[in-house]
Amino acid sequence: MQPLKGFRDFYPEEMARRNYLFDAWRRVTKRFGFVEFDGPPLESLELYTRKSGEEIVEQLYTFEDKGGRNVALRPEMTPTLARMMAARAATLPKPIKWFSIPQLFRYERNQRGRLREHFQLNLDIVGAPEVEADAELLAVAVEIQRELGLDQTDVVARVNDRRVVQGVLAELEIAPETFPAVYAAIDKFRKIDRETFEQLLENARVSPGAVAELSRLCGGEVDILDWCDERLSSGPSHEAATSLARYRQILGEVGLSEFVQLDFSIVRGLAYYTGIVFELYDRKGKERAICGGGRYDELIHSLGGPKLEALGFGMGDVVLSLMLEDRGLFPASPPRIDVAVIPVGRELASAARNVTALLRRAGLSAETPFTPAGVGKDLKAASRDGARFAVIIGPDEWSSRSANLKNLADGTERRLSIDALAENIRVL
Repeated sequence: MQPLKGFRDFYPEEMARRNYLFDAWRRVTKRFGFVEFDGPPLESLELYTRKSGEEIVEQLYTFEDKGGRNVALRPEMTPTLARMMAARAATLPKPIKWFSIPQLFRYERNQRGRLREHFQLNLDIVGAPEVEADAELLAVAVEIQRELGLDQTDVVARVNDRRVVQGVLAELEIAPETFPAVYAAIDKFRKIDRETFEQLLENARVSPGAVAELSRLCGGEVDILDWCDERLSSGPSHEAATSLARYRQILGEVGLSEFVQLDFSIVRGLAYYTGIVFELYDRKGKERAICGGGRYDELIHSLGGPKLEALGFGMGDVVLSLMLEDRGLFPASPPRIDVAVIPVGRELASAARNVTALLRRAGLSAETPFTPAGVGKDLKAASRDGARFAVIIGPDEWSSRSANLKNLADGTERRLSIDALAENIRVL
């Protein structure tokens, strides 16, 4: 009786951690003016094959429904976003700033940081061509890390621009038909040794001189913007390099320079990215990427939506939770209740239920034993459940519509009227 491989149970302690993470995601994204949306967890299979090709089917949970339609559990949120944009984008003021926290499903090999289901913060800006939007996208990702207690010593954002990479490849006289293989090799740079990387380029028929230059750029031995200043004097790639410099400047203006590192090896494996791309990493190098994303100006239109500039990122819960756990940054589980209402004798159980209802209506978390076990045992149970206070109701107190409020942290106790209990508990 175990969950399916790659799927998780969330007992109350794990659920508290999940909610802690989701709450942080929502707080930060809303500060930046994003609004939440959602879509169905089940979509037409065609929605995903149109974006990624028929080969994606092997990675999906798919089946034929009772109406004979081929459907799939969603593996990502962007196709759903594109479908929804196609329906209403013309009526929405630009820029559109949306976020969602979907549960996603992929049938793939389990490994640390990657399961067959996970939750993911998806953040998208639609209808914004400005580089300021790219900078804001990364700023949100970084601010989330800070909100969770991580700083520049914990995480680094590695940034590049697909247009710059394209310009570099053209300047190095690499044949356009080999670009996909070269992109794939660059994307693997940090996962393989230098010799293997260079062998992949050689297999793609890249010249020895270009192999050496790409190896230097990916290894950070030369600053990409300096290289572009020297070698790319004009054209779209030069403009992209200028935009990337502006991007870095904007992030410096908002105090995030120490999080940002230009890195030519970041190209993102997905072919639909068209501009600035980034990945956020654990500086310890222990975990997979925390999140990744960038600009994809053609994607929404290619999926049947309108022609709109767009950019976004996905941040999964699995890797981030591993990092927070590793650093001891998850808070202790919250107490189950604030107040325990304890009757002195079972004959006062009805009075205790009455007071409990009053406290709940006042917004406090309160409960009274279903079956009173005696004041001593009920006080021990209240402490075990993390209650801060106990309201003890005896016959004399109840006859005068009062009760004893006991602070379980320091043991102090005082008598208060029933009507004053909630107000005093809030103050304390």
